[in-house]
Amino acid sequence: MNRIIVGRLSVNVSGLRVVQRSFCSSVAEKVSSSNSGQPSSESEIKQSFTNNDDQYDVAVVGGGMVGMALACSLASMPLTKHLSVAIIDSNPALGKSNFIKKEDPPDPRVSTVTPATISFFKEIGAWQYVQQHRHAYFDKMQVWDYTGLGYTKYNARDVNKEILGCVVENKVLHSSLLSCMQNTEFRKTIYPSRLTSMALLPSSSSISVDSTPSATTLFTKGHLAKLDLSDGKSLYAKLVVGADGGKSRVRELAGFKTTGWSYSQNAIICTVEHNKENYCAWQRFLPGGPIALLPIGDNFSNIVWTMNPKDASDCKSMNEDDFVKILNHALDYGYGPHPKSISSGSVDMFSWFRGDATLSAKECFEVPPRVVKLASERMVFPLSLKHANNYVSKRVVLIGDAAHTVHPLAGQGVNLGFGDASTLSRIIAEGIAVGADIGEVSLLKKYEAERKPANIVMMAVLDGFQKAYSVDFGPLNVLRAAAFHGAQYISPLKRNIISYASGEQRLPLPLPLFT
Repeated sequence: MNRIIVGRLSVNVSGLRVVQRSFCSSVAEKVSSSNSGQPSSESEIKQSFTNNDDQYDVAVVGGGMVGMALACSLASMPLTKHLSVAIIDSNPALGKSNFIKKEDPPDPRVSTVTPATISFFKEIGAWQYVQQHRHAYFDKMQVWDYTGLGYTKYNARDVNKEILGCVVENKVLHSSLLSCMQNTEFRKTIYPSRLTSMALLPSSSSISVDSTPSATTLFTKGHLAKLDLSDGKSLYAKLVVGADGGKSRVRELAGFKTTGWSYSQNAIICTVEHNKENYCAWQRFLPGGPIALLPIGDNFSNIVWTMNPKDASDCKSMNEDDFVKILNHALDYGYGPHPKSISSGSVDMFSWFRGDATLSAKECFEVPPRVVKLASERMVFPLSLKHANNYVSKRVVLIGDAAHTVHPLAGQGVNLGFGDASTLSRIIAEGIAVGADIGEVSLLKKYEAERKPANIVMMAVLDGFQKAYSVDFGPLNVLRAAAFHGAQYISPLKRNIISYASGEQRLPLPLPLFT
C-alpha cells in the first residue's frame, strides 16, 4: 500500500537534485544599509527597502499558525530580521491582541505538537506565550485494537526524554505566535484582505544595486511578483509564500498541480470533561476508524474520532447524554474486549526480545478515564490527502497545508507545516548570506529538496495505516496484533517509532503511530 502512495506522490522527487553553483553578484540584490536599523514608529513599519509602501521582501499569504510561524522565524534570525514582510489574511483575529480569556472553555480545535515543534517555538520566542495559557504535556501513550489482540504503550523514558508531546488549542498557538511577532522589532505589515490575483513577468535585464527603481519597474523586469487584493490594493514582493491552507489561492494562481484523494471518512472533534485530570494520550482503532483521547489540562480532554460521514452526522446531532455514552463505549469494551496484559514471566513469540525491554513494555493495559460530560460543540470535517507535485517556482513557495494535507491519524499535519516554516526561513537566511535573490528557483529548490521527501514519507506511512486499519479481516487482524506486540516488546522498534513521531528525521518503521 505504501509503495502505491509513494509512487503516486513522489513523481518529481527524483528531480530534486539541486545543482550546486555560486550565485553571481550581478544577480544578487544586496540589502541597503538604510535597512540595518529597526523602525522607530508604527508609521515606519510599512517601509520597504526602496521606501515604497507597497514593496516587500516577503509576502506571506495566510496568517494562520504556519504562516505566522514563518514570520516569527524570519524575525528571530540575524540574517533575516531586517526583511520587510507583508502578511495577507482577512482573519480579524490578526488585528487583536490577547483575545483569549482564561475562563473560556477549551476549543475543540487542538494540535499535538512534537518535541521538535516545541524546540522550534522556543527558538523563535513563541513558547513563552504558549505557557501563559492552557496546555498539557504528556509523557505516556497507549494504542490498542478493538479486537483485543494487542496493545502498545509508549513512555518518554523509553528514549530518555521528559515528554512525548504537548496538546495545545490552535487558538493558543496562533495567539502566541501573534504575540511573539507583535513584541519583536520586525518590519511587518498585516493586510486584512484576500489575495485575488498574482502576476510575475519573465526576468529581463538586471537592476543596478546603486539605483532605487520603482516597484513597477522591478515587476516589469521580473524582479518582483505583483499581488492584487480584494480591497483594491496591490503590493509587490521578491518572494510570495503560500501558507493559505488546503484550498490555497497561491497554489491555484501559480499553477501548481496536486495529487490526492478523499478518504470517504469524516472526523468529529470536541472537548470532553473527566472527574480527574488526564495525563496520557490514548488511541483505539475501531472498525470505522481510530478514536483518540488527548489530554488538554484542567480535567479536559480532546476527542478526535474518525468514522464514515453518516455516523459522523448522527453523532453530531444526537443529544449530549447519548453521545457521552457512545464515547465511553468506544473507549472501553465497545466493539471488542480489552487486550490481555502479558506478564514478565510468560512466554510468547516476542519473549526473546525482552532482555532489553523498555520501561513501558512492563506496563499493563489501562482503561482510559471515563468521560462525564461534553464541554464544547461537536465539529465535523471531511478527511482527504493532497500533495502538491512541486513546492516552488520562481518567486513562489508553498508551506503547510498549501503543500500537503494529511490524514489526522498521527496528529502530524501542523508539525509538518512548522517543519516547512523552519526549513524555509533557514534557506532564506542561507541565501542572504551569499547574496542570493531570495525568490530564485535555484535557492528555493533547496527547501523543496529537504522537505518534500520527508513529507512524502510521512504521508505514505499515515495513508498505509489508514488503509490497514480500515479493514476488518481475520488474517489481517492477526498481523495487526503482531505489529502491536512487536512495537510493545521489541525495544529498537519502539524507540525508532517514538523518535520519528517526535520529529527526528529517521525513516519510520511500518507499525502503528499515535495521535
